[in-house]
Amino acid sequence: MDAQDWRGALNALACDAGLRNYRGQPISFVLQEDLPHGVAYEAFIGSTGCVPTRENLHDFFNALIWLTFPRTKVQLNALQSRDIETCGIGAARSPLRDAATIFDENAAILVVRKAKWRELLRAHRWREALWESRDAFWEECHPLLFGHALMEKLVAPYKAITAHTWIIVAPEAFANTTADSLLSWVDRRISADLAENALQKSTFSPLPVLGIPLWCDTQDAAFYTDTAVFRPPRRRPA
Repeated sequence: MDAQDWRGALNALACDAGLRNYRGQPISFVLQEDLPHGVAYEAFIGSTGCVPTRENLHDFFNALIWLTFPRTKVQLNALQSRDIETCGIGAARSPLRDAATIFDENAAILVVRKAKWRELLRAHRWREALWESRDAFWEECHPLLFGHALMEKLVAPYKAITAHTWIIVAPEAFANTTADSLLSWVDRRISADLAENALQKSTFSPLPVLGIPLWCDTQDAAFYTDTAVFRPPRRRPA
């Protein structure tokens, strides 16, 4: 399948799903050349519904995330577009745009049934969470990839790949839900959270993704003692 074919297939799926941006315009995946010179990427999507899509894995994965988590992608675009309208494009992103870009590019989502998992990961208790509790992990946790740059890195994985992780404690009713129902619920939940709360980088928890149980063949007890990857928490100033 050549680039035009897969871009057309993506557009057909977007049309069937009724994807629209926050201004109500249909989402379509267009050539990179359609982005006017000097116009910010997110502002262009926000004003037209057109998502410039190059012929590479990075942008292909981005399109797949638009189709999988459309509400969240729309909300992220709304946050960034409005921030650009207010603050313009400077030499550096605003804190809000910086956090939104990190989410868009490098986020993983971890849906957990018990709050203890959030506490373990925020405390960087890697061995306890990912090795000693590995049997319980897949019973009580559901990791999902969101960031398209993160997905691209995992095409040729290396141990140090670390996601900015958004952790959600799900109702017990989702223990036996279908994959489609879980994805839809996660999408609605994150979109609502982004709309109601100020997005900050401190919201994320770091997670070396190859430490997720069964995601790397070389995992053993020593795997998690590599402090260059599984870093201890930062010490707060006294």
